Amino acid sequence: MANLIHLNELTATFSSQLLALPLIDGLLSTQGVMVMLLVAYAGAMWMFLSSAPKVYTVMVSDLDLARRIYEEVLELPGADVPLHYYYNYEQTLGAAAVDPMSFSTIGYGASSQSPASVPDGLWYQLRKNTQLHVIGGASLGQKDRQRHVCFDHDCMELLLRRAQIRGAQYKIRRDKPLNFLMKDWQGRVFEMAEISN
Repeated sequence: MANLIHLNELTATFSSQLLALPLIDGLLSTQGVMVMLLVAYAGAMWMFLSSAPKVYTVMVSDLDLARRIYEEVLELPGADVPLHYYYNYEQTLGAAAVDPMSFSTIGYGASSQSPASVPDGLWYQLRKNTQLHVIGGASLGQKDRQRHVCFDHDCMELLLRRAQIRGAQYKIRRDKPLNFLMKDWQGRVFEMAEISN
């Protein structure tokens, strides 16, 4: 019994000495609580941003031929919900891309399509949290090859791996920046190029 009382006194003494430490006292102060909240907030933001979906954009010279190579050769599944719906993608592209006459109620020069029905490119699911957005606008390559360009090396790496897995014919021309040729099943050659700054 005496040992138990002595142990309780030791525990109480140790607890009071531990609370007397400046570190514990500082953590329990108003400033300490604020610092802990800021650290917790930073950790939560890092987790949120590191798990955010990724969108790669590839610019192509012909959307119809691009659809064939991405769907038939690379067998990429279409994105169920393109990520621009989450990120308000049209607004980030700028108002210059929107024809102001399409909003006009006057019949002169009005577009026959509503702004919502204007095609916004092709959307494919590359991985669970990664989508590929294919848009028109690239020029033809050498020998009138279809050209697909991207500013992101990781995107071109994923497309090359997909071509390797699917058994497509390809030839790597350069590693940095990545540039490779790929053939579709009809024998058309596509130039896949990473554009570096």
